[in-house]
Amino acid sequence: MHSPDVRRVLQGSPDPLVVDLGYGAMPNTTLELAGRLRTVRPDLRVTGLEIDPARVVPGSDGVEFARGGFELAGLRPNLVRAFNVLRQYPEDAVPAAWQRILSGLAPGGLLMDGTCDELGRRCAWVLLDADGPRSLTLAWDPFDVEMPSDIAERLPKVLIHRNIEGELVHDLLRRADRAWSVSAPLAPFGPRIRWRAAMKVLADQGLPITLPRRRMRDNVLTVPWSSVAPAP
Repeated sequence: MHSPDVRRVLQGSPDPLVVDLGYGAMPNTTLELAGRLRTVRPDLRVTGLEIDPARVVPGSDGVEFARGGFELAGLRPNLVRAFNVLRQYPEDAVPAAWQRILSGLAPGGLLMDGTCDELGRRCAWVLLDADGPRSLTLAWDPFDVEMPSDIAERLPKVLIHRNIEGELVHDLLRRADRAWSVSAPLAPFGPRIRWRAAMKVLADQGLPITLPRRRMRDNVLTVPWSSVAPAP
């Protein structure tokens, strides 16, 4: 809801539609997604899709649920969130899955392909548009993570096996850890204040990040895709 790209897409559509793809055994995350995004655009429509018909539940709170997969059940959403969906696929299947989803979006639409833990305390996602990946975002509960590199276990499928020497995402996590360590004197003020200082260290080092203007509940780091794209 704080992503400028997501806000632009939702606010710029005359009839915005969001799809939560693969919401799982319970629809809680879809309902939460609708509640959060409606603070950006109160009239947006939300549909949760599941490939397993046994998981399709009746609509609730203005949110619909239906059976569907990468074809998006024929819908043309402006935004698709697919969390913990592609992690069960082999890495080489990711580009085709991305393309299938992206081909079903409304013009200018976005896809969020990500992974998170069961409680949403550690998350990472790739934001894509019709031209491909735009950015990687890492987000975590400040009180649940000791070092930024702890998020490595939740990297999206396209990057989870790339956290090795010589890969850009590995270098990003190492740099984030060093900036976190350098900011240790601010630890008494809490992990959020410490992370804001760490981000300033990263920005001063030339990492292309935008420092958030407002305080956020989670610690968040967003970088352009070119900063983490896998080596050929």
